[in-house]
Amino acid sequence: MTSNSWADFRTAEPDFADTVRRRFGLYKHHVLATLRKDGSPRVTGLEVDFWLDEPFLGMMPNSRKALDLRRDPRFAVHANPGPGAEMADGDVRISGRAVEVTDAGLLARFISERTPPEPFHLFRVEPTEVVRVGIEGGDTMVIQSWRPGLPVRTIRRGNDDGSTTAP
Repeated sequence: MTSNSWADFRTAEPDFADTVRRRFGLYKHHVLATLRKDGSPRVTGLEVDFWLDEPFLGMMPNSRKALDLRRDPRFAVHANPGPGAEMADGDVRISGRAVEVTDAGLLARFISERTPPEPFHLFRVEPTEVVRVGIEGGDTMVIQSWRPGLPVRTIRRGNDDGSTTAP
């Protein structure tokens, strides 16, 4: 499997990457989906920390989500939608692989700059898909989707039954 970094995404689609980062920054807690040993989904809360200009996932030692990611690194993290049903800032999700940070120097730097509760697991995000869903003009749903090596795909769906797609 090809390694993909947040930097690759940010280089390819800087405005979209900034939008996603801002959206995750609106709230502290988000929702992580991992895969249990039997393949069924596990959904738990966590914080997404944009550090060194990329997203990291930190979690308590030997938590179920950390053990899930160590066994199978596939995940999806969904930004907290916030209060109400307006979704004024859109709906954002990052899917991909979570790679555990084991470099002692990088972990020491994270600790000195972020002061997390210790001990902890830290995972770097390798995105395989980034999606944003929002509303334009009050009644048009806009879905933006990015995958490595491809431009952002935008789909617009309105109440008029005529949906349009643009690459």
